[in-house]
Amino acid sequence: MAYTVHQAKTHFSRLLKEAEAGQEVVVMRGNTPVAKIVPIQPCNPPRRVPGGFEALGEIDDSIFDPLTDEQLVEYGFGFMLDMSRDTAASPERLRKGEQAG
Repeated sequence: MAYTVHQAKTHFSRLLKEAEAGQEVVVMRGNTPVAKIVPIQPCNPPRRVPGGFEALGEIDDSIFDPLTDEQLVEYGFGFMLDMSRDTAASPERLRKGEQAG
């Protein structure tokens, strides 16, 4: 069904009932459709099943080992190496606000 803006404002609760019943409700400004009222479908997410990681197999404890210098640079954390090796940028000097170098 199509309704003018005035009719939609006057009978809004009725339009909502029509939309809930599955009818298409269109609001028109003059002869131009400007909005459609549709019911919201309930969102039922899929039920979660515990587990599911058995197929991954065994995980080696080496994943918790510290990264090498080359890995730090490769992953984009090379700036951390420069700061830790620079004695002028010691944490005490940085806390005081002194410039490194």
